[in-house]
Amino acid sequence: MNVKKIAIFASGSGTNAENIIVYFSENELIEVDSLWSNKPGSGALERAEKYGVETLVFNRQQLYESEETVQNLKERGIDLIVLAGFLWLIPRNLIDNFKIVNIHPALLPEYGGKGMYGMNVHRAVVENKDPESGITIHWVNTVYDDGKIIFQARCPVLPDDTPEDVAQKVHELEYKYYPSVIEDILKKED
Repeated sequence: MNVKKIAIFASGSGTNAENIIVYFSENELIEVDSLWSNKPGSGALERAEKYGVETLVFNRQQLYESEETVQNLKERGIDLIVLAGFLWLIPRNLIDNFKIVNIHPALLPEYGGKGMYGMNVHRAVVENKDPESGITIHWVNTVYDDGKIIFQARCPVLPDDTPEDVAQKVHELEYKYYPSVIEDILKKED
C-alpha cells in the first residue's frame, strides 16, 4: 500500500491546516507528513503539534537560496505540497520538483496577486459591491495566484455584508472543500 504524503506550508493561524490534518487523520492512504512554516511561533505550528504532525521552520535563505528545503521534502517522499495561508512566493526549484496546490479566498482571476490575501481580499470584494465571492483552488506556478484553476465554489455577498461576514462565508467554503479536493488530486495520481 503506497501512502501518499502531504506537506502543508502555512504562515498564519493554521485553521485550514488543522482542518486538513483532521480530515486525513483516519485516512490509511493519505497522510499529512509535516507542516512547514516561515514564522516561528505561528498558530499553524501549534495546531500541527497538537495532532502529532512534525513541524519544520525555515527562513528565506533556506527556501530561496539553497536546495535544503527541496532535498528535505524529497527525502520525506512528499507527493503534494499544500499551501494553507502561506504568503511567500514559491520558488522555481520547488515548482520544478513537486506538485503544489493553493487555496485563494476569492474567485480568481479577480482579487489575486501580491498583497491580496485574507481581509484585504474581503474588503475589496465588499468595496466593489460584488454580488458573490468564494474560493479558488489552483495549481501553483511562479506568479501569485496565476496557476491553472482546479476548483471554485461560490457564496453570495449581500448588500449589507461586512468584510468579516464575507470572510466567514469564505472560510466555510474552504473548510468544506479544500480537504476533499486535495484527496481527489491524490487519488487521481494512482
